[in-house]
Amino acid sequence: MKTSKNNERKSISKSIIFSLVFLVLGFIMAYSYSLSNQREAENDFAGTSFFEQKEQYRKELIEQQERNKELRAELDDKQKAVQEFERSVVDGEENYTAYAREAEELRRFLGLVPVKGQGLKVTLEDGDYTADHVNPNDYMVHESHVFQVINELYISGAEAIAVNGQRIHGNSHIVCTGPVITVDGIQHPAPFTIEAIGSPEVLTASMQLSGGVQDQLVNDNIIVTLDSGRAIRMPALLSEMDTGGQR
Repeated sequence: MKTSKNNERKSISKSIIFSLVFLVLGFIMAYSYSLSNQREAENDFAGTSFFEQKEQYRKELIEQQERNKELRAELDDKQKAVQEFERSVVDGEENYTAYAREAEELRRFLGLVPVKGQGLKVTLEDGDYTADHVNPNDYMVHESHVFQVINELYISGAEAIAVNGQRIHGNSHIVCTGPVITVDGIQHPAPFTIEAIGSPEVLTASMQLSGGVQDQLVNDNIIVTLDSGRAIRMPALLSEMDTGGQR
C-alpha cells in the first residue's frame, strides 16, 4: 500500500515537471516567434523608410535642378540687360563727344570763347597814288574789299576771324568812312589786318587762286600781303564788349 502511494507521488511529480518543461518551452517558442515577427516588421519599416527618403531626395533634386534652370535664365536676362546698358553708355558717350565737339565749334564760330591756333594773316593797304592826277577812292581799301577777304576765308574753313584784333561774328557789320573802317561801331585806321585761324595751306591757296580774291584786290590797286603759318590768338567777344574794344 505504501509502495503504491510512492508510485502515485512519483507519477504526479513527473507530470508536474513535464508540465513545467512544456510551459517553459511554449513560452520560449512564443517569445522567439514574437521576436522574429518584430524584427521582420522593423526590417520592413526600415526598408520602407529608406525608399521614402530616397524618393524624397529625388524629388528635391528635381526641384533644385528646375530652380537652377530658372536662375540661369534669369542670369542670362540680367547679363543681356547689362550688355545693352553698356552699349547704350558707349553710344551715349560717343554722342556726347560728338555733341560736345559741335558745341565747341559753334562757340568758337560765335566768338563765345577765346581761341588760338595756326592760320593766315592778310594785310590790306591803300595803293600808292598822286591826289593831283587820280581819284584817291580808286586806291583806298573799302569795306567791300574787307568783306571779300572775310568771305573767302570763311568759305575756306576758317574757324575764327578778326579785323585789327577785333573778333568778327555772324552779325558783324563793317562800314567804310573815308580812310578808316568801322567794325561793330569801333573804328580802325589803315592798314587793315585780317587774321584767320585754320589750315594755313588751305587758306593761302584759296586767296591765291588764279582770278580769285587776291587778284581782284590787286586789280583794285590794293596792296595785299599774306603771312601764313602764324600763331594767332583771339579773345572772346564778351571780353571785347566788356572793354569796349580797347586792347
